[in-house]
Amino acid sequence: MDDLTRLKMEAAAFRGLVQHLRTRSDVQNIDIMNTAGFCRNCLAKWYKAAGDHYGVPLSYEQAQEAVYGMPISEWKKTHQKPATPDQEKAFEAGKGGHAKIGVMG
Repeated sequence: MDDLTRLKMEAAAFRGLVQHLRTRSDVQNIDIMNTAGFCRNCLAKWYKAAGDHYGVPLSYEQAQEAVYGMPISEWKKTHQKPATPDQEKAFEAGKGGHAKIGVMG
């Protein structure tokens, strides 16, 4: 496979994941984080890191909007629920497995 085709496939996979997460607003970030070690905010941080790497000026808030499909403040008001004590405890316990943010590949 040539590099351009691989790049297009990776971009399509990213867009598919972002779209899926937008449709599953019922799933809380903390639940994704506790299960998989990353969440929507991690995707936004990777997106911003890629922008920084390639010289594209992008704020973290703009990166979040690209992932959430709306300003983060609006998403929080509409979809985010307070974390339960059990969720917070699992989050703290799992910190060693949380995503490392940076440009990959």
